[in-house]
Amino acid sequence: MAKEQGFDLVEVSPKTVPPVCKIMDYGKYKYQIAKKLQEAKKKQSVVQLKEMKLGLKIDEHDLMFKIKHIRDFLGEDCKVKIIIMFKGREVFRTDMGEKLAQKIIEEIKDVGEPEQKPKFDGRNIVMVFAPL
Repeated sequence: MAKEQGFDLVEVSPKTVPPVCKIMDYGKYKYQIAKKLQEAKKKQSVVQLKEMKLGLKIDEHDLMFKIKHIRDFLGEDCKVKIIIMFKGREVFRTDMGEKLAQKIIEEIKDVGEPEQKPKFDGRNIVMVFAPL
């Protein structure tokens, strides 16, 4: 019947008894599936994670420059991971690191929200921000 109509006989469910078959144009069917996958890929959004590392003794101007870059990254719909690094005996000055983290949060709260609050990870304070 399929050859008379110019179509293909496609086995839909081979494990059932009796097996289920369908008369269709198999080339057209594969083309439609490929198109659906292509459309799904177009609508998919990939979020990049940018990373910014800061030292504890960063100067005010350098900090503002880094914050400007963080704002740009958040404006491009990228997530930003901020790492405040402690070197040597700076580990004992965690209060300074927390102040720096709070300052960064205050500066960029209008363009990004903290997805992960500041937390200690070894010798670093790590924060993750997502765009608003």
